[in-house]
Amino acid sequence: MRYSPEEVLGMVLNYSRTLAEDFAEQPIKGVVITVPAYFNQAERRAVLHAAKMADLKVLQLINDNTAVALNYGVFRRKDINSTAQNIMFYDMGAGSTTCTIVTYQTVKTKDSGTQPQLQIQGVGFDRMLGGLEMELRLRDHLAKLFNAQHPSKDVRKNLRAMAKLLKEASRVKTVLSANADHMAQIEGLLDDIDFKAKVTRQEFEDLCSDLFQRVAGPVQQALSSAEIGLNEIDHVILVGGATRVPKVQEFLLKAVGKEELGKNINADEAAAMGAVYQAAALSKAFKVKPFIVRDAAVFPIQVEFTREVEEEDKSKSLKHNRRILFQRMAPYPQRKVITFNRYTDDFEFHVNYADMSFLSETDLRVFGSLNLTRVMLRGVGESFKKHLDYESKGIKAHFNMDESGVLSLDRVESVFETLVEDKPEEESTLTKLGNTISSLFGGGSPVPEVPENLTEAVQEEEEAQAESGKEDQKDEAEAASEEEEEKQPPSPSPSPEKDAGEDFETGDQQDQGAEKPSSQEAQETPTTGKEGEQPVKGSEGDGGKAAAEAEEELKPKPPKKQKVVEEIAVELDVNDVPDLLPEELQDSVKKLQELTERDLEKQEREKSANSLEAFVFETQDKLYQEEYQFVSTEEERADISKKLSEVSAWIEEEGYTATTKELKEKLSELKKLCRSLFFRVEERRKWPDRLAALESLLNHSTIFLKGARMIPEADQIFTEVEISTLEKAINETVLWKNETLAEQNKLSPTVKPVLLAKDIEMKIAALDREVQYLLNKAKFAKPKPKKKKWSKGKVRDKLNNLVLFDKATYDKLCKEVPNYKLITPAVVSERLKIRGSLARAALQELLSKGLIKLVSKHRAQVIYTRNTKGGDAPAAGEDA
Repeated sequence: MRYSPEEVLGMVLNYSRTLAEDFAEQPIKGVVITVPAYFNQAERRAVLHAAKMADLKVLQLINDNTAVALNYGVFRRKDINSTAQNIMFYDMGAGSTTCTIVTYQTVKTKDSGTQPQLQIQGVGFDRMLGGLEMELRLRDHLAKLFNAQHPSKDVRKNLRAMAKLLKEASRVKTVLSANADHMAQIEGLLDDIDFKAKVTRQEFEDLCSDLFQRVAGPVQQALSSAEIGLNEIDHVILVGGATRVPKVQEFLLKAVGKEELGKNINADEAAAMGAVYQAAALSKAFKVKPFIVRDAAVFPIQVEFTREVEEEDKSKSLKHNRRILFQRMAPYPQRKVITFNRYTDDFEFHVNYADMSFLSETDLRVFGSLNLTRVMLRGVGESFKKHLDYESKGIKAHFNMDESGVLSLDRVESVFETLVEDKPEEESTLTKLGNTISSLFGGGSPVPEVPENLTEAVQEEEEAQAESGKEDQKDEAEAASEEEEEKQPPSPSPSPEKDAGEDFETGDQQDQGAEKPSSQEAQETPTTGKEGEQPVKGSEGDGGKAAAEAEEELKPKPPKKQKVVEEIAVELDVNDVPDLLPEELQDSVKKLQELTERDLEKQEREKSANSLEAFVFETQDKLYQEEYQFVSTEEERADISKKLSEVSAWIEEEGYTATTKELKEKLSELKKLCRSLFFRVEERRKWPDRLAALESLLNHSTIFLKGARMIPEADQIFTEVEISTLEKAINETVLWKNETLAEQNKLSPTVKPVLLAKDIEMKIAALDREVQYLLNKAKFAKPKPKKKKWSKGKVRDKLNNLVLFDKATYDKLCKEVPNYKLITPAVVSERLKIRGSLARAALQELLSKGLIKLVSKHRAQVIYTRNTKGGDAPAAGEDA
């Protein structure tokens, strides 16, 4: 069966999704896919087709270098300001090398204010320069050494042996990055012959000397496309595993003229992490800080068309025209419009790559034909016939290069204009009444309201850039409108602050036009005095002016332009990678599904075979273990051993060709045969833990029951039924345990036990349920309130119900304490033998009665003294 490259890539995407879903533990539908920056239109569309075959929704194709730059900028947001910073990323991976110049700076946006932005300024690349080429050369060198050691053998003819050499070459290359030499060795490389050879770093560098000479190439390409010098580069950052080779870093340092190279990002995962951040920004499930990304088109794209022109001798000839749609390093996403003013009938044009002289012959061979699409327009003549009385504004083709760098033709339309009179609307009764009242009180003439212009405003759209900048002078005899079109200067490239998704011609022009009023509107705007105030019409000195304005507004206005748009049918002939037909897509999806099912079936069969083989080996070993021999008879073990030997022999003879069903049946037979043996062993393993847990619960339950019965009747929180139920459960559990253990001890270990772990667990659960019920009830039970009773020997202070003294203490408090020279709570507490809190409360009481007075109070320290005026202390036993 043959598979297209898209189908093979679809298999890879399917496998990648499986890995991601296993890690995320949820299904995945939306993806952001990284692609090399040098991917052309055909390669990008092929990736989109592969994703569609794998049933993946592509949120965006993001270039590897752009993803790396995004990952670098996200973690350095605070270092980005309005001053532009130019960073060079040098990415040498396994198969290719890319050099990118990125500018970081903050820009103002309409929606989210000032935000950081990265702009791709220049890109250089080498499709064939990478770490894999180095490993292949080292592999061939190791093969040469092996053949020299064993002249009778040729390792190059054995693919498995060459694969082993490639794996060893990758390991040796990694070790040589930190060591001057290393020993390459492979056990049983070919025909059970071991291989061992010493490889030095110098030998490796000699093998790849021409590759190191190409290290500087992408740097020069990037600088040339960005049109900047090395002195404007602030930092050079290394990306990719192959940049760890010391010789690569040495040549790169010479190329960029820097003292050191930056190694402060993850060289292996930077692109993936940048794509993850972009996916989070595009997804509705996450909210991340905005970071504006403006990528750049590496390859220029133009539109080519031919038209018939009349020469001086009245003869007609065909003239070839080119218009640049996207220049080299033009930012995207972006929309552009091309206007064809000289066609009145159906015609066609081509979308091609423009000047590709900066590419090598090897790179050009990847493109094949530079023609992308042939566009055939149908219905142009009919649109002109339907609008004979209208002025033609040309055929406008709207192009869009989206966030994935894929160019598409959105639509083609024929645009016409006509002049329409602006008739004033008849005033309503309320308007007339309002104007009459205004004239009576204001003294001025009523001014009719000017109706709003309901026709569509006409915006003059700019042309895409012409390749020559002007047309031949032989076209002077053509229509004036056509001459103006050809003489338009090249359209300026959009500024960095422009919104990346707006139309090339009309985006900013429409915004500016909306902000600036026309001169007529400016004249009609009344002047203001204080802020928010306008002069009153008809006031003294303004009556004549208001009347003049009214007369001016009543004058007939010039006709206004109205635009009419007619859609044109488009037929596309895509020359590189055409869109998939529904039947082709369905066939490819079916292929991938069949492959997925085959993979799953293979995995299931291998899993079944491994399970059967493991069960045989493990059971054969268990038959000799003491715990299995204790619960089985010699005859039983012999039967199991015989069956295991038969299955083992069957695996050796027929296991490789057996189906998944047969493997599962064999495993089921063995498990059925060994089930009773394994059950007895498993039960005996569980007995100690289960019985210990049951015994512990019985002990705790018995203690709890005794404690519940000892609670006084006045404070009892459990009912007699609850206590009796717990006691019954304890007695029944004890009785069951004793009887079952006695019966089990009478049985032979080789028969099915009557003491089962599940029965023990059920008894534990039943008893624990009763105990937990009573515990929860005790936890939330509230104590019964008690009535306060006063003894005859105690008095209560009305001022403080919490302070209680006996008669002797109360007498000392009222008679002795006021006579102390220095009175503090500590002194009173010590002499009266009462708590400090009672002493402080007692002193407050004496202070309120006037028996003592306050001398000093600082935080918690309070000092009193006797009151010389004092009053008579109340007799003991009286209420204070």
